Amino acid sequence: MTNHQIPLGRRTLLRGFTAVGLAALTGCAAADPAGAPRGASPSAPPAAAGGPPAARPLKPSAYRLRPITGYGPQRTVRTPLKARHQPLLEWDFGRGERSMVLTFDDGPDPRYTPDILRTLRKHDVRAMFFVCGEMAVDNKDLLREMADDGHIIGNHTWTHPLLTRMTRSGMRPEIERTCEVVEDAVGEPPAWFRAPYGAWNRAAFRLGAELGMEPLAWTVDTLDWNTPGTGTIVSRVLAGAAPGVVVLNHDAGGNRSQSVAALREYLPALLDDGYRITVPPRRPV
Repeated sequence: MTNHQIPLGRRTLLRGFTAVGLAALTGCAAADPAGAPRGASPSAPPAAAGGPPAARPLKPSAYRLRPITGYGPQRTVRTPLKARHQPLLEWDFGRGERSMVLTFDDGPDPRYTPDILRTLRKHDVRAMFFVCGEMAVDNKDLLREMADDGHIIGNHTWTHPLLTRMTRSGMRPEIERTCEVVEDAVGEPPAWFRAPYGAWNRAAFRLGAELGMEPLAWTVDTLDWNTPGTGTIVSRVLAGAAPGVVVLNHDAGGNRSQSVAALREYLPALLDDGYRITVPPRRPV
């Protein structure tokens, strides 16, 4: 039978088989999560001299290590956690450890988040960013910058609703869609969840736990959302400083220029006072 005699559907199928075969022969097979072609031995010797130059290694950010396949985005299998009855308010870093956690809610906002990231980078400090999906979806570059700098990205719902006034079915997409945006941007879903306004209920705890996230609240509230003045924000952070505290700031949701300026003042002051500004483990135990 000639090619012209083969029905159109079968010709399309044959071309598909041919393309798959060529991809395998030319080394274009899908990669596994570590970036190696499937079936390749992890101990395989390097390419012989004279072959193509080795690729320059990239930063080990999770979003750069996503597998390349032809079957749509690869979703992380989230391990459900035991639901808590109240959020974590502080973090036990160990006896004698003078460590604190800085958190920023509602972003990312391209007007303020980049300045905050630059200040944290200047002092080699890691922080937590609880992002809203409606902000994150158009600013995935900022999520990737956070991941590259070693910050932790948490889930702060999609539109910042009051969860205690929502049904469980209405609550789920608010939380789940934000998980998906973060995972699409950086290659892994959030491991931490913060309810807007700090308003939790049983459904919020359970949904967060089902999606593999621990609930984190705060110990020190700067009330920066109310724009009380840069000096007031600074004094609230310094007055509340203590081992294990979690500080609440905002990098979006309004004019956050005072929050940006306050960070430039209180962060070096905390470091000079002997505090270590750090984050909990990326995957809570």
